[in-house]
Amino acid sequence: MSTDYDMIVAGGGIAGLTAGLQSARLGLSCLVLTGSVPGGHLLSIERVDGYPGFAGGVPGYDLCPGVQLEAAQQGATFAASSLESLEADNGQITVKIGPERHTARTLVLATGTAFKTLGVPGEERPPGKGISHCASCDAPLFRGAVVAVIGGGDSALQEALTLAQFAERVVLVHRSTQLGGQAAYRAAVQDHPKIDVRLGSTLQRIDGDDVVTGVTLTEGEMEVDGVFVYVGLAPNTGFLRGLVELDTAGQIVTGSSMATGIEGVFAAGTVRAGAAGRAAAAAGEGATAAIAAARYLDSGQWERLQ
Repeated sequence: MSTDYDMIVAGGGIAGLTAGLQSARLGLSCLVLTGSVPGGHLLSIERVDGYPGFAGGVPGYDLCPGVQLEAAQQGATFAASSLESLEADNGQITVKIGPERHTARTLVLATGTAFKTLGVPGEERPPGKGISHCASCDAPLFRGAVVAVIGGGDSALQEALTLAQFAERVVLVHRSTQLGGQAAYRAAVQDHPKIDVRLGSTLQRIDGDDVVTGVTLTEGEMEVDGVFVYVGLAPNTGFLRGLVELDTAGQIVTGSSMATGIEGVFAAGTVRAGAAGRAAAAAGEGATAAIAAARYLDSGQWERLQ
Protein backbone atom coordinates (compact mmCIF):
# COMPACT_ATOMS: atom_id res chain seq x y z
CA MET A 1 0.00 0.00 0.00
CA SER A 2 1.57 3.27 -1.13
CA THR A 3 1.24 6.37 1.02
CA ASP A 4 2.67 9.87 0.83
CA TYR A 5 3.81 9.98 4.48
CA ASP A 6 4.24 7.78 7.50
CA MET A 7 2.49 10.46 9.54
CA ILE A 8 0.50 13.64 9.06
CA VAL A 9 0.12 16.01 12.00
CA ALA A 10 -2.85 18.36 11.94
CA GLY A 11 -2.03 21.36 14.10
CA GLY A 12 0.83 23.81 14.60
CA GLY A 13 0.65 24.37 18.37
CA ILE A 14 3.14 22.93 20.83
CA ALA A 15 1.49 19.48 20.74
CA GLY A 16 1.56 19.25 16.95
CA LEU A 17 5.07 20.68 16.63
CA THR A 18 6.41 18.24 19.23
CA ALA A 19 4.69 15.32 17.49
CA GLY A 20 6.38 16.39 14.27
CA LEU A 21 9.75 16.70 15.98
CA GLN A 22 9.50 13.33 17.71
CA SER A 23 8.29 11.50 14.59
CA ALA A 24 11.14 12.96 12.53
CA ARG A 25 13.65 11.89 15.16
CA LEU A 26 12.20 8.39 14.94
CA GLY A 27 12.84 8.36 11.19
CA LEU A 28 9.25 8.74 10.04
CA SER A 29 8.33 10.82 7.03
CA CYS A 30 6.06 13.50 8.45
CA LEU A 31 3.97 16.42 7.20
CA VAL A 32 2.87 18.99 9.79
CA LEU A 33 -0.11 21.16 8.87
CA THR A 34 0.46 24.31 10.91
CA GLY A 35 -2.43 26.44 9.70
CA SER A 36 -1.74 30.01 8.61
CA VAL A 37 0.24 30.88 11.77
CA PRO A 38 2.39 28.16 13.40
CA GLY A 39 2.43 28.21 17.17
CA GLY A 40 -1.24 28.31 18.09
CA HIS A 41 -2.39 30.21 21.19
CA LEU A 42 1.08 30.13 22.73
CA LEU A 43 2.26 32.73 20.23
CA SER A 44 0.19 35.33 22.06
CA ILE A 45 1.48 34.40 25.53
CA GLU A 46 4.26 36.61 26.77
CA ARG A 47 5.51 34.11 29.35
CA VAL A 48 4.84 30.37 29.47
CA ASP A 49 5.48 29.20 33.03
CA GLY A 50 6.14 25.66 34.18
CA TYR A 51 7.84 24.51 30.99
CA PRO A 52 10.89 22.35 31.88
CA GLY A 53 14.24 24.02 31.32
CA PHE A 54 12.94 27.59 31.62
CA ALA A 55 12.94 28.53 35.32
CA GLY A 56 11.91 32.12 34.60
CA GLY A 57 9.34 31.20 31.98
CA VAL A 58 9.68 31.41 28.20
CA PRO A 59 7.77 33.53 25.65
CA GLY A 60 5.44 31.40 23.56
CA TYR A 61 6.65 33.24 20.47
CA ASP A 62 10.15 31.91 21.20
CA LEU A 63 9.21 28.40 22.32
CA CYS A 64 7.09 27.33 19.36
CA PRO A 65 9.36 28.57 16.54
CA GLY A 66 12.28 26.87 18.29
CA VAL A 67 10.49 23.51 18.28
CA GLN A 68 9.48 23.98 14.64
CA LEU A 69 13.05 24.77 13.62
CA GLU A 70 14.36 21.67 15.41
CA ALA A 71 11.69 19.50 13.78
CA ALA A 72 12.57 20.87 10.34
CA GLN A 73 16.26 20.18 10.97
CA GLN A 74 15.34 16.58 11.76
CA GLY A 75 13.48 16.22 8.46
CA ALA A 76 9.84 17.10 9.14
CA THR A 77 7.95 18.89 6.37
CA PHE A 78 5.64 21.83 7.08
CA ALA A 79 2.70 23.30 5.21
CA ALA A 80 0.78 26.47 6.15
CA SER A 81 -2.52 24.68 5.63
CA SER A 82 -5.31 23.22 7.75
CA LEU A 83 -6.95 19.82 7.70
CA GLU A 84 -10.41 20.03 6.14
CA SER A 85 -11.57 16.42 6.17
CA LEU A 86 -10.27 12.91 6.60
CA GLU A 87 -11.08 9.37 5.56
CA ALA A 88 -9.71 6.23 7.21
CA ASP A 89 -9.91 2.77 5.66
CA ASN A 90 -7.95 -0.32 6.69
CA GLY A 91 -5.00 1.58 8.07
CA GLN A 92 -4.73 4.11 5.23
CA ILE A 93 -5.68 7.68 6.04
CA THR A 94 -6.57 10.24 3.39
CA VAL A 95 -6.80 13.91 4.25
CA LYS A 96 -8.03 16.88 2.23
CA ILE A 97 -5.98 20.06 2.35
CA GLY A 98 -7.44 22.69 0.05
CA PRO A 99 -7.46 21.27 -3.49
CA GLU A 100 -4.93 18.56 -2.54
CA ARG A 101 -5.32 15.12 -1.02
CA HIS A 102 -2.56 13.29 0.85
CA THR A 103 -2.35 9.80 2.28
CA ALA A 104 -0.60 8.65 5.41
CA ARG A 105 -0.34 5.57 7.57
CA THR A 106 -0.96 7.55 10.76
CA LEU A 107 -2.49 10.88 11.72
CA VAL A 108 -2.11 13.00 14.87
CA LEU A 109 -4.99 15.39 15.50
CA ALA A 110 -3.59 18.38 17.38
CA THR A 111 -6.01 20.98 16.05
CA GLY A 112 -6.24 22.81 19.38
CA THR A 113 -8.95 25.21 20.41
CA ALA A 114 -10.61 28.51 19.56
CA PHE A 115 -11.57 31.32 21.93
CA LYS A 116 -15.13 31.14 23.19
CA THR A 117 -17.27 34.19 22.68
CA LEU A 118 -19.52 35.90 25.20
CA GLY A 119 -22.60 36.16 23.02
CA VAL A 120 -23.45 39.65 24.28
CA PRO A 121 -24.58 42.71 22.30
CA GLY A 122 -21.70 44.73 20.94
CA GLU A 123 -19.26 41.83 20.79
CA GLU A 124 -19.44 41.41 17.05
CA ARG A 125 -17.30 44.20 15.63
CA PRO A 126 -14.31 44.25 13.24
CA PRO A 127 -10.76 43.74 14.53
CA GLY A 128 -9.12 46.90 15.82
CA LYS A 129 -12.34 48.35 17.24
CA GLY A 130 -11.57 47.69 20.89
CA ILE A 131 -12.06 43.93 21.45
CA SER A 132 -9.07 41.60 21.63
CA HIS A 133 -7.91 38.14 22.72
CA CYS A 134 -4.21 39.00 22.79
CA ALA A 135 -2.78 41.35 25.39
CA SER A 136 0.83 40.79 24.33
CA CYS A 137 -0.21 41.88 20.80
CA ASP A 138 -2.45 44.83 21.64
CA ALA A 139 -1.52 46.07 25.12
CA PRO A 140 0.76 48.87 23.82
CA LEU A 141 -2.25 50.31 21.98
CA PHE A 142 -3.93 50.94 25.34
CA ARG A 143 -1.14 52.86 27.03
CA GLY A 144 -2.68 55.12 29.69
CA ALA A 145 -6.17 53.76 29.01
CA VAL A 146 -8.76 51.86 31.04
CA VAL A 147 -9.46 48.30 29.86
CA ALA A 148 -11.66 45.44 30.98
CA VAL A 149 -10.56 41.80 31.08
CA ILE A 150 -13.37 39.26 31.10
CA GLY A 151 -12.56 35.92 32.74
CA GLY A 152 -10.88 34.47 35.78
CA GLY A 153 -8.63 31.62 34.66
CA ASP A 154 -4.92 31.47 33.88
CA SER A 155 -5.21 33.30 30.55
CA ALA A 156 -7.29 36.14 31.96
CA LEU A 157 -4.95 36.62 34.92
CA GLN A 158 -1.80 36.53 32.79
CA GLU A 159 -3.22 38.97 30.28
CA ALA A 160 -4.41 41.33 33.01
CA LEU A 161 -0.85 41.46 34.34
CA THR A 162 0.49 42.16 30.85
CA LEU A 163 -2.05 44.93 30.28
CA ALA A 164 -1.21 46.51 33.63
CA GLN A 165 2.25 47.30 32.27
CA PHE A 166 0.64 49.76 29.82
CA ALA A 167 -2.90 50.66 30.86
CA GLU A 168 -3.78 53.19 33.53
CA ARG A 169 -6.26 50.73 35.06
CA VAL A 170 -7.31 47.15 34.37
CA VAL A 171 -10.74 45.96 35.52
CA LEU A 172 -10.88 42.17 35.80
CA VAL A 173 -14.49 40.97 35.58
CA HIS A 174 -15.26 37.41 36.67
CA ARG A 175 -18.71 35.93 37.15
CA SER A 176 -17.59 33.57 39.93
CA THR A 177 -17.04 34.63 43.51
CA GLN A 178 -13.39 33.55 43.40
CA LEU A 179 -10.61 33.60 40.84
CA GLY A 180 -9.39 30.44 39.17
CA GLY A 181 -5.93 29.92 37.71
CA GLN A 182 -2.62 29.24 39.36
CA ALA A 183 -1.98 30.54 42.87
CA ALA A 184 0.98 32.67 41.77
CA TYR A 185 -1.13 34.46 39.16
CA ARG A 186 -4.00 35.02 41.60
CA ALA A 187 -1.68 36.56 44.16
CA ALA A 188 0.01 38.81 41.60
CA VAL A 189 -3.33 40.08 40.28
CA GLN A 190 -4.85 40.70 43.69
CA ASP A 191 -1.75 42.57 44.88
CA HIS A 192 -1.33 44.72 41.76
CA PRO A 193 -2.26 48.37 42.40
CA LYS A 194 -3.51 48.92 38.84
CA ILE A 195 -5.83 45.88 38.68
CA ASP A 196 -9.38 46.18 40.02
CA VAL A 197 -10.95 42.73 40.53
CA ARG A 198 -14.74 42.55 40.19
CA LEU A 199 -15.97 39.14 41.39
CA GLY A 200 -19.55 37.93 40.99
CA SER A 201 -19.99 40.31 38.06
CA THR A 202 -21.24 39.49 34.57
CA LEU A 203 -20.76 41.43 31.35
CA GLN A 204 -24.15 42.34 29.87
CA ARG A 205 -23.16 44.48 26.89
CA ILE A 206 -20.15 46.08 25.18
CA ASP A 207 -21.00 49.72 24.52
CA GLY A 208 -19.98 52.04 21.71
CA ASP A 209 -20.98 52.49 18.09
CA ASP A 210 -17.78 52.46 16.03
CA VAL A 211 -15.29 51.65 18.79
CA VAL A 212 -15.62 50.41 22.37
CA THR A 213 -16.51 53.19 24.80
CA GLY A 214 -17.63 51.17 27.79
CA VAL A 215 -19.25 48.04 29.18
CA THR A 216 -22.46 47.32 31.03
CA LEU A 217 -22.01 44.96 33.96
CA THR A 218 -24.62 43.51 36.28
CA GLU A 219 -23.90 46.39 38.68
CA GLY A 220 -24.07 49.12 36.06
CA GLU A 221 -22.24 50.93 33.26
CA MET A 222 -18.50 51.64 33.21
CA GLU A 223 -16.35 53.55 30.74
CA VAL A 224 -13.48 51.54 29.23
CA ASP A 225 -11.38 51.89 26.09
CA GLY A 226 -11.01 48.20 25.33
CA VAL A 227 -12.23 44.71 26.24
CA PHE A 228 -10.06 41.59 26.40
CA VAL A 229 -12.06 38.36 26.46
CA TYR A 230 -10.79 35.11 28.06
CA VAL A 231 -13.83 33.03 28.97
CA GLY A 232 -12.59 29.63 27.90
CA LEU A 233 -11.71 27.63 24.83
CA ALA A 234 -13.72 25.41 22.50
CA PRO A 235 -12.05 22.44 20.73
CA ASN A 236 -11.60 22.65 16.96
CA THR A 237 -13.42 19.41 16.24
CA GLY A 238 -16.50 20.47 14.30
CA PHE A 239 -15.31 18.70 11.14
CA LEU A 240 -14.68 15.50 13.11
CA ARG A 241 -18.21 14.90 14.38
CA GLY A 242 -19.34 11.44 13.37
CA LEU A 243 -15.77 10.40 12.55
CA VAL A 244 -14.09 10.06 15.96
CA GLU A 245 -15.55 9.75 19.44
CA LEU A 246 -16.03 13.11 21.15
CA ASP A 247 -17.01 13.82 24.75
CA THR A 248 -19.80 16.19 25.76
CA ALA A 249 -17.43 19.16 25.48
CA GLY A 250 -16.49 18.20 21.93
CA GLN A 251 -12.99 16.96 22.79
CA ILE A 252 -11.52 13.80 21.27
CA VAL A 253 -11.62 10.67 23.43
CA THR A 254 -8.34 8.71 23.52
CA GLY A 255 -6.57 6.03 25.47
CA SER A 256 -3.35 6.56 27.42
CA SER A 257 -1.30 6.17 24.22
CA MET A 258 -3.28 9.04 22.63
CA ALA A 259 -4.92 6.52 20.25
CA THR A 260 -8.51 7.19 19.15
CA GLY A 261 -11.04 4.57 18.12
CA ILE A 262 -9.94 4.84 14.47
CA GLU A 263 -6.98 2.75 13.41
CA GLY A 264 -3.92 4.92 12.85
CA VAL A 265 -5.47 8.10 14.27
CA PHE A 266 -4.17 9.75 17.45
CA ALA A 267 -4.98 13.00 19.25
CA ALA A 268 -2.84 15.27 21.43
CA GLY A 269 -3.01 18.61 23.22
CA THR A 270 -5.99 20.70 24.22
CA VAL A 271 -8.22 19.09 21.60
CA ARG A 272 -8.06 15.83 23.58
CA ALA A 273 -10.49 14.91 26.35
CA GLY A 274 -8.77 15.07 29.72
CA ALA A 275 -5.99 17.38 28.52
CA ALA A 276 -4.29 19.27 31.33
CA GLY A 277 -4.26 22.57 29.46
CA ARG A 278 -0.57 23.22 30.12
CA ALA A 279 2.11 23.68 27.47
CA ALA A 280 4.40 21.06 29.02
CA ALA A 281 1.58 18.51 29.11
CA ALA A 282 0.61 19.24 25.49
CA ALA A 283 4.20 18.74 24.36
CA GLY A 284 4.33 15.45 26.26
CA GLU A 285 1.13 14.26 24.61
CA GLY A 286 2.50 15.14 21.18
CA ALA A 287 5.63 13.10 21.88
CA THR A 288 3.56 10.21 23.26
CA ALA A 289 1.36 10.14 20.16
CA ALA A 290 4.39 10.08 17.83
CA ILE A 291 6.08 7.28 19.77
CA ALA A 292 2.86 5.23 19.86
CA ALA A 293 2.41 5.79 16.13
CA ALA A 294 5.95 4.55 15.43
CA ARG A 295 5.28 1.41 17.49
CA TYR A 296 2.06 0.79 15.60
CA LEU A 297 3.85 1.15 12.27
CA ASP A 298 6.51 -1.32 13.40
CA SER A 299 4.11 -3.93 14.79
CA GLY A 300 0.89 -3.40 12.89
CA GLN A 301 -0.95 -4.14 16.14
CA TRP A 302 -3.47 -1.37 16.69
CA GLU A 303 -5.36 -3.25 19.41
CA ARG A 304 -2.41 -2.99 21.80
CA LEU A 305 -2.75 0.78 21.82
CA GLN A 306 -6.38 0.88 22.95
